[in-house]
Formats: sequence, structure tokens, C-alpha cells
Amino acid sequence: MHSQGPRNILLALAALAGAVYAEDKSSTTTSTATACVATSTSGAFYDLRMDVAVAAEEGVKTPKGVPTEDYLARGYDYGSNFTLNICGPVVKKVEDVIGVDKSSWKNVSAYYTSKGKVYSLGLQSGTLQPRGRKLVLQYKDGSPCGDSKNKDKRAGAVHDGASYRYFDDEEEEDTWPTARESKDSDQKPEKDKEKEKEDKKKDKTTRRKSATISFLCDRDPDTPTAASFVGTDPDECAYFFEVRSQHACAGAEPHKPGSVGPGSVFAIILLIAILVYVVGGVFYQRTVAHARGWKQLPNYSLWSGIWNFITDFLVILTSSCARFLPSRRGYRHLSISPNGRNRSRDDENRLIDQLDEEWDD
Repeated sequence: MHSQGPRNILLALAALAGAVYAEDKSSTTTSTATACVATSTSGAFYDLRMDVAVAAEEGVKTPKGVPTEDYLARGYDYGSNFTLNICGPVVKKVEDVIGVDKSSWKNVSAYYTSKGKVYSLGLQSGTLQPRGRKLVLQYKDGSPCGDSKNKDKRAGAVHDGASYRYFDDEEEEDTWPTARESKDSDQKPEKDKEKEKEDKKKDKTTRRKSATISFLCDRDPDTPTAASFVGTDPDECAYFFEVRSQHACAGAEPHKPGSVGPGSVFAIILLIAILVYVVGGVFYQRTVAHARGWKQLPNYSLWSGIWNFITDFLVILTSSCARFLPSRRGYRHLSISPNGRNRSRDDENRLIDQLDEEWDD
């Protein structure tokens, strides 16, 4: 009957490999994206959570380096200044926001005030978009966009009775229906016409203001995060900002809890290598060398010698340490007579003399 030792070792290694694989598979499941954190396709990692302004609570100490006030951007020639936050709603509460539901006022992330009215540039968003070396954050669903000021000024220079109301660099709008469209429109009932007019009005009001923030890397740790206004489109629908921050610099992604780190990957590779070595060696020793028992293991003599060396080293170490232990106290020798010590010495001398005589003979 052959020894079951190698077989038990193989079964244990197979079970361990299965457990590691199951752990690896469960740990690599997709997790929810963290707000204000992004990783580019090239592996660059961005974390702007330290730039998110939070409201200071009474009795609670704000962590060092965390802003407690909104970011201000001067509008210069625009005529209004802008207030915004990064990846979160503005700290200062806003009310009576034009064209935004009351339930969404608390989610406004950028706004400006003009003639006493508050206009939202978008609601809260924590989705960062790496585009090449640029990092972009966009707020949407702000206040409704107004008509273009430039178009109003240029169109106003033409009188209402002019035969042609467009400039050379403008495309003519489809305001004049074709003959077929006019014929179809005449055949439509009045209710359908009114419904189409209402739909057109709704389409015009569905365009809403948005804000696009581009982040620039500033490696100076003494420079605070600052926002600046870049510009807007002619329709005053899209607003563009730049934010300089030291947290906008690309870095290495930290290890996430529950994910497979470098140490785990190395352990898995090492375990697979050992498994292949043992299984391949056992297969060779059993089929080619016809070995049985523990000798089926690859390089059995080498591992056996290492094991013997370890055991001998432990024996020497324990025996050496035993010398430093305190001697055991108790009865050593009981002498029958008070001259027992002298007698033992005499016996030793007599034995030595006897051995000398035998050696001479």
C-alpha cells in the first residue's frame, strides 16, 4: 500500500488554488464610480475631492486644506461675477433661481446674478472626464437660455418690410414654408396648428445653460485653488471656466480595499508556479522513474537533506540554549559515611593505576 502523503499534498494545493481564484474573481467585480475621481485610459489618476467646498458645521472641526467657501470667478466684460463649487452644490444657499424647480435649488453648482435675478449654470455633477491631458467637469440643466443678443442687434437693423431679412454670413431659417407645406398647413385643423406652435415654444425653452470647467495642474503647494471665467457662446447657453489646482495633477492610483494588489498578484503567480512544479515533478517521477511514496516528489533527496539540516540545526540550538537555563536543584548524591568524597577519589585513583598497569603489559 503506497503512502497517501503526496496525494494529500496535491489535493491541498488544488483546494488552495481554487480558493485564491475565487477570491480574485470576487474582488475584481465592478464597483461604483467615486464622485470627483477619475482615471484616464493611459492610467493617470485624478482626485479632486480635496477641492470640494463644504459648509462649516458648528462644533465640528473642518479638516485641514478643505475649503469652506464657494469659488468666485470675475466676469469682467460679461457684467456679472460667477459663483461655483467643484463636484458639489454651492455652499451659499440660492433661492428664486430662474427656470429651475424649487426642489433643485439645493443642487445648483454654479450660478450668477444679473439685475437681482439668479441664473443657474447647471446642477451638481461629480463625473470627471479625462480628455488627453485635460480634465473636464460639466454641469447641465441650468436656467433656460435666452435669445442671442448679437442676433437681436443685427436683425433689428433691418426693417420689418424688407424683402430679405438675413445677412450674407447667416443661414436662412426655415420660417417661410414651401408651397406644399403651406397647402398641408391649410388643410390641418386649428387645434393641430396651435399644438405645433406650443411644441415649437417648448423646443425653444428646452435649451438650458451649462458650465464646462477645465482643470489645469498647478504643482505649487502654496497656491490655493482658483477659478477664472473664460467665456460663453453667443446664445449665452454654454459657459467655460478654468480651475488651477495642485490636485488636478495626474498621479498614481492608490490601492483600493478589496481589490487585487501587487502583493496578491505575486502570491498568485508564486502559488501557480509551485503547483506546476509539484504536479509536473510527481507526474514525471511516477511515470518515468516509477517512484512511489514520498519519493514521487520532485528533487526528493534535496528537500529531504534540507529538512534534515533544519532538524539538526534546531537540535543544536535547543541544546545550546539549555546550558543557559538554571540548574535543577535537588539531591545529588548521598554518602554513606562522612568520608564518602575521599573514598570516591580513592576509587578513581585506583582505577587509573590499574589502567596504567594494563597498558604497560
